[in-house]
Amino acid sequence: MEVVNTFLTWIFKNRIGQIENFMRNPIEVQEQILEELISTAKRTSFGKTYKFNDIDNYRDFASRIPVHSYEELRPYFERIMKGEQNVLWPSEILWFSKSSGTTSSRSKYIPVSQEALEDCHFKGGKDMLSLYVNNYPDSRVFSGKSLSIGGSLGKNPIDPASEIQVGDISAVIMENLPLWVQFARTPSLEVALMSEWESKIEKMAREVMNENVVSISGVPTWTIVLLQRIMDLKKAKNILEVWPNLEVFFHGAVAFGPYKNLFQELIPSSKMRYMETYNASEGFFGIQDQKDSEELLLMLDYGIFYEFIPMEEWEKEFPKVIPLSEVEVGKNYAILITTNAGLWRYKIGDTVRFTETSPYRFKISGRTKHFINAFGEEVIVENAEKAIEAAAEATGSSITNFTAAPLYFGDSKSKGAHEWIIEFKTMPDSQEKFIMVLDETLREINSDYDAKRYKDLALSAPKVHFVKEGIFSQWLKNKGKLGGQNKVPRLSNTREYLEEVLSILR
Repeated sequence: MEVVNTFLTWIFKNRIGQIENFMRNPIEVQEQILEELISTAKRTSFGKTYKFNDIDNYRDFASRIPVHSYEELRPYFERIMKGEQNVLWPSEILWFSKSSGTTSSRSKYIPVSQEALEDCHFKGGKDMLSLYVNNYPDSRVFSGKSLSIGGSLGKNPIDPASEIQVGDISAVIMENLPLWVQFARTPSLEVALMSEWESKIEKMAREVMNENVVSISGVPTWTIVLLQRIMDLKKAKNILEVWPNLEVFFHGAVAFGPYKNLFQELIPSSKMRYMETYNASEGFFGIQDQKDSEELLLMLDYGIFYEFIPMEEWEKEFPKVIPLSEVEVGKNYAILITTNAGLWRYKIGDTVRFTETSPYRFKISGRTKHFINAFGEEVIVENAEKAIEAAAEATGSSITNFTAAPLYFGDSKSKGAHEWIIEFKTMPDSQEKFIMVLDETLREINSDYDAKRYKDLALSAPKVHFVKEGIFSQWLKNKGKLGGQNKVPRLSNTREYLEEVLSILR
């Protein structure tokens, strides 16, 4: 394996020249991407509607094509899922990535073209390895197996008999990887793409625990569940007793900070490395390119054209939209993307803050709405409000206010959860029933939350503080924000607000 490791390390190091090119010439690269996207899609249904033939520059593009939400592009997506092609993008669309839903649908379905797979997602994986081996020339990352924890695939929900398949983006990528990559990864594809998570975790654990695993790729929550099960099976105190050559965890999807201490407990080595990526259903956007920094490098040659909406403009009917060349360091922006899968000026819902512009590095600053996504569940305010309403109706209670935040893993044996403070005018006739209906309703309306809650694998049942009226008013008063337009934040991905309210209860 030493020869293989040396050869592949040399191969991946050589990609760094292309990365350095877009770091030196970001605007020129982005202009070329836009030109190629418009030219390629000009004969699609969408391209004809918006007269792509007459678009000569960014100004024409921005003035002619409207900004789109998921709901606004959804009719086009459904046409493709019903069998129509050449709608948004000229190449055949055979894959849709399934992600957390909007207020009107349980899940979103995002088209994935062959170009998006090869020139974006696969390229992102190769660049991740290129940056890693350039930062760590002594790496032996190709000397063993790469453990990848993915999702599952299913049939097209609109036309189950069609060739189109849907699934988590990790599963779509895994299914389409070239043979040499399949050989280098574990577990087997059959196990990796299982949909029943309890059986999947068990089979994964038993299949991979005797492999020489040197790297892991996945979401922190599921990775923790898997590592804990492997340690139980092997009766190991930590995972290094199972995989002594493990050297890196490539992670993404949720913030890693809250999990850092637990990973250090599971993998007690100062030599263990952690590298963040920003990969979503819609595309591969960023990679942590520096050893001693948590900033992400914006990847600019993946067939994605970027625009941004300053967050102070977000609520306006016609918000100002700017290209990459106009962003400023320190400001929060909502991201718009135009991609080689036919997403045109699409609002992905994430916000970023640039830390520098030469090259373009950034940090993910949140979502355009209040949310909880500490475990990959992507619970939005609308989800929470529907669940609260259902629980109140089922228990004869009335609610005046609430807030919720993550309750993180306390140690290597515990699970995460959501912690709620709910203020009642009329208390529920059964607190146990209220929690049950709250939890069940969230599972019904949010597929990602449901997956994390399945048999308590990654998330435990909610923890709820039932409080009487006046607590939130006192909290707002303490902050000098009582009255007017000041509101209690319904959801937060940090515990700041929740801890402040809990301090009043103590």
